Order: sequence, then structure tokens, then C-alpha cells
Amino acid sequence: MTTMDLNTGPLKGQMDKLFLKKKLMNFGLPAVVLAYLTYVFFSFDVLGLWERASMENARTLVSDTYSYKTHVTRDNRTGDVTYAVEGERKGEYPEGMSPDWVTPAAAAGGTTVIDLTGGHVVRFGPETIEYDIPGYGLVSATPSRSQGVQAVLPEGEVPDWINLSKNRLAITTDAGRLSVTRNRSEVFRYFLGWELFFFTLDSPYHGAGIGELASRAVSGEAGAIWNDFWNNKMWRHNDVAWAIGETILMAFLGTFGAGLVALPLAFLGTRNFMPIRVIRFATRRVFDFVRGVDSLIWTVVLARAFGPGPMTGALAILITDTGTFGKIFSEALENVDEKQIEGVASTGAKPIQRYRFGVIPQITPVLLSQLLYFLESNTRSATIIGAITGGGIGLLLTQAIITQKDWEEVSYYIVLIILMVMMMDWFSGWLRKRLISGSEGGH
Repeated sequence: MTTMDLNTGPLKGQMDKLFLKKKLMNFGLPAVVLAYLTYVFFSFDVLGLWERASMENARTLVSDTYSYKTHVTRDNRTGDVTYAVEGERKGEYPEGMSPDWVTPAAAAGGTTVIDLTGGHVVRFGPETIEYDIPGYGLVSATPSRSQGVQAVLPEGEVPDWINLSKNRLAITTDAGRLSVTRNRSEVFRYFLGWELFFFTLDSPYHGAGIGELASRAVSGEAGAIWNDFWNNKMWRHNDVAWAIGETILMAFLGTFGAGLVALPLAFLGTRNFMPIRVIRFATRRVFDFVRGVDSLIWTVVLARAFGPGPMTGALAILITDTGTFGKIFSEALENVDEKQIEGVASTGAKPIQRYRFGVIPQITPVLLSQLLYFLESNTRSATIIGAITGGGIGLLLTQAIITQKDWEEVSYYIVLIILMVMMMDWFSGWLRKRLISGSEGGH
């Protein structure tokens, strides 16, 4: 073949098509992806989303996850002042107690003095609330049910960290926050850590060091110490532990229940064990249907049918995984070695015995491996499902998020969920290695 033949013959046309195809793949595909990303950028209004974002709210949210705030609240109608961690009644200081950075009115001539450190001082007077802000000046506010909140600020432009209206004054500084309305005046001060995590304020063990606790435990108070910790009204450790147990049980029942249901059904969907094509086709379509609907959808359907609860979540996982396991197990059954089945049959074994000793041992590694992998995955899924069905750690997490108040509880639950998933990952990996290697060693 000459050079002229290569340039003019059909081979040249094939080469041109091949080069054109490569050019389309190299330049056309990136262009399509870029066009799609551009469409997403404008259709999802990314610029508008960025403009609407509030970095101040984001910083407050993040700080709430690793810190807590103590509220000093005055009822403007009665003049009563209360102190509470996170503003909750369960975290309220007992009568006669107050934080060491607050001087009660009885000890300060009728004025409650709140030292926010760094020169920031708030005073709850009989009529007027004052906030002495270093570098800015004195801000005073007089709440009145008829005239709202009458505030007096230093001369000049109002800074953006002061929000002032007829009925409300809000000041946010690095030292703390002050909010004054007609009926209530409140100061928040942040501290690092999760306060009252071990013992509440009414516990005799609150504020005790590790050494003192160990000494009192040895002297016979171990049960009382554990009881005060376990029944902590703020953090509810007993409820949290029970919720984690519900989540793991939900994943366990759903996963292994699906395995028990899917294994016998898988025989109906295989060519080598089910010669009737109609039954085989129908079984596979059932598998496609139940696994094609997400477990969250099954959760909503089952919750309407059976009501909320952990069992509803377990059933949702069971239904979805039955389809997935049915497909996986049927594919494994179609690849079994017929010679082992024939060897068992030659001993005079009945059909059930052939399946038990000739088939099951061959698919056991696949069965165990998939069950344990899905158990790990379903532990995460059970957290979300629990938020819908009203069970497990997912419910507590959802409740904490909805309140938008105690975000340190949100971070606490997230840490526990991560630890739970890590534990299940380690456990399933360890068990998978022991069982599968043991079953292989038996052969």
C-alpha cells in the first residue's frame, strides 16, 4: 500500500473519524461539564446564597458547640433576678447562690452588678439597666410597659453591634451580650466547655475535683456519685445511652432480618435453582422494587401505617436491604460450584441437605461479608431514620437542632454518633475477619 493509498483510501476516513472522536472526548466532555456547572451556578443562585449568608450567625453557632453561656435574667415587672446555665430551669442556680462574677442586689445596695471582665460591667438598677463598655461609653436603658425601651447611647453613629428599636435593645460584644425588652433584661456570658456535664448545680458533687470524688467514692459514696452523673437532668446520660442502644438495635434487626428473609427468596431468583422462568422473573422484580425505594421513603410509609418507633425504622431497613441482599445472594448462588452439590447428592442427601451442605458453605463468606458491611452502613442510616420514626439518637439530635439553643448538645450527640459508627466499623471488620477466615480455614 502506498502513501497515496493511505491519504485517499477508506483507511484515512476511519483515522479521521477516530481523531474526531478523541477531540470530542478531550474538548467536548469538559465543555459539557463546564456548561452544566455554569447552569447550576445561576439556577441555584449561588451569588444570592453567599449574600444572604450571615458570618456572625455562623460564628455564634460554632462557638455554641464548644462553649456554654450563663444567663443572668431580671424580670422587669417584679425585679427578681435569676441565674441559669443555658437559661434552662434544669440549670438554674439554687436560691441564695449566684456566679462569682455577679454581685447580687442585696450585697450591692439594690443594684445587681455583673462583671463581664475587661472593664465590661452591666448593672441592673431598680429602674435602669446600664452597660459600661470600654472604648465606647455608658449605655443605659429604661424599660417601660407603656413606652417600650428608652435607651440613651453616647453621641455619634450607632455601631453595628448594637441593635436598637422601640421595644428592644441588644448589645453584642466580645465579653458578652445584653438584651433588654419591656418585660425582661438578660445578660449572656460565654465560657469554654460543657458545663454541668457531670453534675448539676443541685448535686453535692458539683465542683468537686477528681481526687475528692475518688476519695468519696472509696468511702462508700460511689453509688451516689454514679447516680448523680447517670441521672444528670441537663445532659440525660441515661436517655442518651438508651437512644444509642435503640439505634444499634434498629440497624441490627433490620440488617440481619433482611438477610434471613432474602436468603430463601434468593433461591427463587436464580437460573440454576429455579427453572420456572415466571417465578424467577417475578422474584427479581420484587427485589428491584423494594430496593429501588429508599429506606427513608419506606420509613414514612411505615410510620403512617404502624406509628412511630424504633421497630418501624428496623422494618424500613429490613425491606430495603431485602431487595439488595436478594440480588447479591442470587448472584452468588448462580456462581456456586455444581460439583460440590453433586458430591453431597452422591451420598444420598435429600434436597434440603444438598442446600445445607453443598450450597450454603460456598456462599457463607459472601453472605457474612455483605451482612457485616451493611450493618456498619445501616448504623449511620438508623440515625437519620430514627429522626423520622421517633427513636434512637437521631431523635435526640433532631430535637436539639430544632431548639437552636443548646448547640453543645448537638455537638455531643454528633461526637457520640461518630464514636458509635467507628465502633461498629471496628467490630464488623473484626468479626468479618474472624468468621470469614474461620470459614475458609474449615475448607
